[in-house]
Formats: sequence, C-alpha cells, structure tokens
Amino acid sequence: MNQHAKNRYQAGLRAQTPPPAAPPPVLNVDVEPLAPGHHVFVVTQEQAGGRFDRVLAEMAAGVSRTRVKSLIESGYVTINEARAADSGVKLRLGQSIGIDIPEPEAAAPAGENIPLTVVFEDEHLIVIEKPAGLVVHPSAGHETGTLVNALIAHCGDSLSGIGGVKRPGIVHRLDKDTTGLLVAAKTDIAHQGLAALFADHGRTTNFSREYTAFIWGAPERRKGMIDAPLARHGTNREKQAVVRGMRGREAITHYAVEDVFCVNAEGKPLASRVRCALETGRTHQIRVHMAHANCPVMGDPLYAMGFKTKASLLPEKAQKQMGLLRRQALHATLLAFTHPVSGEDLRFESRLPADLRALDKALRAG
Repeated sequence: MNQHAKNRYQAGLRAQTPPPAAPPPVLNVDVEPLAPGHHVFVVTQEQAGGRFDRVLAEMAAGVSRTRVKSLIESGYVTINEARAADSGVKLRLGQSIGIDIPEPEAAAPAGENIPLTVVFEDEHLIVIEKPAGLVVHPSAGHETGTLVNALIAHCGDSLSGIGGVKRPGIVHRLDKDTTGLLVAAKTDIAHQGLAALFADHGRTTNFSREYTAFIWGAPERRKGMIDAPLARHGTNREKQAVVRGMRGREAITHYAVEDVFCVNAEGKPLASRVRCALETGRTHQIRVHMAHANCPVMGDPLYAMGFKTKASLLPEKAQKQMGLLRRQALHATLLAFTHPVSGEDLRFESRLPADLRALDKALRAG
C-alpha cells in the first residue's frame, strides 16, 4: 500500500481519490509466449556479457526465470549446439542459444467438478468468489475437493502451464472458512506479474485488498493501523502470534470501523463491523491482529475462544445467527490491481454472503 493509501485509511476509507499509481512491473508481452517445441536465439550486442538464465528468460517470452533455470538443468538448453550446464555463465556476442519447450505436464491434482462463482476470466487470469468451507490448495488432510482441483477442471486446456505443469498459479490464499474474492493465474507470464504485484502489496503499484470483518467489541480508535510482526505460535502450530523484535515477519493492517452494535450503558459496543486493508499478506493476519487489539473476529475458532461467553450477551436474533454461523465472520470484499499482461486496471467488489448479511441485520436490530 502506497503512502497516499496509508494516509487515506488514517483519514477514513475512501475519503478521496488516490493519485495514479506507479506502473506495474514490466513484462515481456509484446510477443506471444513461446509454444512447446524447439526455438533458437542469437545473442545480440546488448545481451552480450549478461547472465545466461537472465538473458534467456528475456528471450523466451512467457517463460519464468525459475522455469528457464529448470530447463537448463534438465538438458533442454544448448549454447552453440552443446548442452548448457551453467545457468550463471556470461554470454558472448553471436552465440546460438537453443531451447526446447516441452509440452506442459498434466496437473498432479485431478480436476474435480466443483461449482465456481466466476467474477472475471480471460486467457491469463481468473477471479472467483470463494465460498466458506473450500480449501484453496491441496495439503495433508485436504488432498481433494480444493479450489485448485476445481480450477483445473474449470479451466481445462486454457491452462498453458505454470512452471511446465498445467495448473493454476496461486499467489494468495483465503483461509478455508473465509469467503470472498481470489485471483489465480492461468499462464506463466500472468503468474510472474501477479506474484510481483502481491509481493509489492501496493507500495509502488496499483494494488488493493480489503476485507470486511465482524469483531467483538471495538478498537479504541475508530480508524488506525496495526503494525505488529507475526510468526508461528510457539505451542499451537495451527496458529500465528504477534512477536517482538526481529523474530517475526512484518505485518501491517489498516482498519476503519464502519458500524458498532449493541452499545451498553457505558457507551461500549458489544460488537462492530470493520473494513481492513492489508499492507502485507501474512497467514491469518487480520484474525491475529484483531485478536491482538482485543477485538477478535466473531466466530473465529482459533483466536476468539475466550469470547464465546459474549454470545450470550447478544440480543436473541443475533445469538441465533451466531449459532448458525459456525465460522469466522471475515469476507474478502475488494480486490483491485493492474492486469499483469494487458495493463488494464481491474477492480472487483463482493457483497457480503448470506450468512454475514444475516448477522449484520441481526446485530443492527439489537
């Protein structure tokens, strides 16, 4: 998030229109990505003296430097018709570089016919609305039935191969029971660009991620920033925790309170709805930061355990909705970025799902 965005959140969300963002990372999109087969390039004056894998990645449109290095190590690349072995060698003017691009391998996870709500799709990207209960990536205990399985089936032959494998490029995740907007790459070149955008997190580019969360209580300030580094919890490996000093990774969340609910005689709300914008993207970041502020996300099974008794203080309708919720009340509401291939500015907004709309209505009625 750039400095203007920081100021905007401290002054109130969407208080003014941000200035034009810096251009996104430049990618080689003037030519079609290399198709499978044999290709030959000749080292030019400008390329002479450059590191082999870096120059070849520039020559081979749509093939990442990591993929180029893998092809070199696997014997798919030659210099003057001799097998290349050193990806770091310096090139000389006029050398002939040959590269064989193999057909993309079939994805290791099987495609599964899992319904998807597609918000946007072109040849390079797909943006979907993730429902609660859907795991993003296969893992121990979740080998099937994931978003990756669903995307492989949905995209089919339009997946050109991420790193030589027909699979979607996942650059960010939502927790299993967090709903909302998520983008995945369908091509290697889009994967490179998205990865750069998410790594930059809007510091120098057009990029925004915002979430709506229902939390217990309310922060002392109606808007502000939580800057607290995160690391894996010392005893519970499923959790993250705020840590001091250099032990954790930088984690910054900007928030603004949108509404408060069930205010008591002392003027303190029992719950509130907040809008959160991520300046970094750490595991469980919003959930941990809200708990750190003593305002954990409602329904959170990991970070709001000590707040279960608060549900009994809610009005009857809100208690009923909390009982039906069975997940953390967190939704990825906004996703905005510059398309890494076309350069088009994209912006997607998602309304709250039915369970959170019902919770919001019940809380406001109280």
